[in-house]
Amino acid sequence: MSLAGVTFWITGASSGIGKSLAIELANNEANLIISSRNKSALEEVKNQCKSPGKVHVLPLDLEDYSNFEGKVAEAISFFGKVDVLVNNGGISQRSLVKDTSIEVDKRLMDVNYLGTVALTKALLPHFIENKSGHFVVTTSIVGKIGTPLRSTYAATKHALHGFFDSLRAEHYKDNIAVTLVCPGFVTTNVSKNALTGDGSPQNTMDVATANGIHPDRFAKLMLKAIKNKKEEVYIAGAKEKLGVYAKRFYPKLLSKMIRKLSVT
Repeated sequence: MSLAGVTFWITGASSGIGKSLAIELANNEANLIISSRNKSALEEVKNQCKSPGKVHVLPLDLEDYSNFEGKVAEAISFFGKVDVLVNNGGISQRSLVKDTSIEVDKRLMDVNYLGTVALTKALLPHFIENKSGHFVVTTSIVGKIGTPLRSTYAATKHALHGFFDSLRAEHYKDNIAVTLVCPGFVTTNVSKNALTGDGSPQNTMDVATANGIHPDRFAKLMLKAIKNKKEEVYIAGAKEKLGVYAKRFYPKLLSKMIRKLSVT
């Protein structure tokens, strides 16, 4: 499947998975719109792409989702269309339920769930009009399994699965596809930037994250799933994948295993 001339819009594109995916798509001759809050970092990503002239920077804050109709109009103006929206932006969490303020819960929900849903809804009429479109969503293995220290993060990712499964069913006849991509541990700054109970960043990298899949490798596997229009894909280590299937077939056993995980 050639991606030449296909327009991808990626949120959370200034680092990690989003950055690696942008560079991989550029190598495949795709048109790119890259978004995040950090404009200068986006410009650096643009300059690392194979054809910077085919990359447009569009700063966007998922937490400020009141003006996304304007952002969508601007995105469409760059290439005349958007073919694929990669909802990749988000923020993680590292705190116990009892120590997490409701303000942190709200921020996670605003960024990860409501911001993603608002952008999707703003772009949806464009896809319906074109009778074509593809929503790609970076969720998480914890979108299938809740684990310690990630209560609200897991909740936001579970919510994305529910929303996008419903959207897929409603707009199948409009030729709109949905791919839910569930990462396991990936070597990015996600754990460094994760919110603690009072809303401050953790500022340290988890050992499991440090030993995770390299984002460049992840991007190649993610792009393969996008090309094949997979409905749901788990890009993770063997243990994380096993957990998904254990949750489905042996939920009580998995609960016992999760209780043994460290909560410090």
